[in-house]
Amino acid sequence: MALIGQFTNFITVVLNFANGAINTGVVKYTAEYENDDAKLRTVFSTSLRISIYCSLFTGTLLLLTAPYCSEWIFKTGIYANAIHTLGFTIILYSVNSLLISILNGKKQISTYTIVNTAGSVIGLLFTIILVYRYKIYGALYALVLAQSIVVFITIVLIVKSPWFKWKYFNEKLDPVFAKKLAAFSLMTIISAITAPLSQIFLRNILIQKFGINNAGYWQGMMRISDGYLLLITTSLGTYYLPKLSSLHTDAEIKKEVFQTYKIVMPIVLAGCLVIYFIRIFIIHLLYTPEFDAMAPLFIYQLLGDFFKIAAWLLGYLMIAKAMTKAYIITEIIFSIGYVLLGYVCMNLFNLQGITIAFAVNYFIYLIVMVFIFRKLLFK
Repeated sequence: MALIGQFTNFITVVLNFANGAINTGVVKYTAEYENDDAKLRTVFSTSLRISIYCSLFTGTLLLLTAPYCSEWIFKTGIYANAIHTLGFTIILYSVNSLLISILNGKKQISTYTIVNTAGSVIGLLFTIILVYRYKIYGALYALVLAQSIVVFITIVLIVKSPWFKWKYFNEKLDPVFAKKLAAFSLMTIISAITAPLSQIFLRNILIQKFGINNAGYWQGMMRISDGYLLLITTSLGTYYLPKLSSLHTDAEIKKEVFQTYKIVMPIVLAGCLVIYFIRIFIIHLLYTPEFDAMAPLFIYQLLGDFFKIAAWLLGYLMIAKAMTKAYIITEIIFSIGYVLLGYVCMNLFNLQGITIAFAVNYFIYLIVMVFIFRKLLFK
């Protein structure tokens, strides 16, 4: 679990560099220019070329540095071939990510759902087959290959969409629009670097202090957390961000934010309570009995999840309103703060300290978000 967590975080970082970290900008501008054919051609053509150029560069870099990356991520060079495979297939990963962002911005929720479901099913099949045959190596290869293969399904579905025209993708790269995307690229790159890297650093601290098994317990807890919040985080990305991007007045934005809080936060609270009370059942359902040691991690992790979603509902405003400076500063500060809090809390509270740090960090983040948007929220 710990090794898979390390590789998943690494893939997240690499993929954002491989498509120029433009996905959030693509979602925003696709939604914003929904009825402007000329601007959509510029958005799609420029984005595709940025994705191809960046993925070729990133793939080449991975092929050249795979042994060093393996040593840094896994503390051994024996997994370098998985990174080589990532380097070869990263362009497929990148194009798929771009096309999914277009579907998101177009609000084609049914097609978006089919693509993501297909990715999950293919990922499951690859994982079962490869893990059965090749154990941990198979799990790493499954992470790399599943999303690369699903691009062919995405292309077929997009080509069949009523709005699709090849001319949307055959224009030259527009330097002016590329500069517009750069602001979002900067925000996404900072987020893509800080969040996964903070987890990698914390996981390394865990391994050094308490051993790799304890790091695996925390990773198992994180996977449960990410899993049950998937409904919320997917909804924020597919509906909430495009909706905010399409609104123009503070009154409209305020109404949308409060309406989303009324719907989302009770669901999150109910989910946290249910997960906490059936935590032992969930551990036994998803893992082996050896993972019973992760049970004490639930309470503060779930509390942190509640604060995280509450903060993200405001944090998405920074993306929708292109508040690049504020977004970058808060991402860097709170990622560093998470690592420092994690180090201190692990010294004070042992393994449970990492989830205490998670809850405290997101509680402070929520307070900062309320302060930043106080004029919008309370006027």
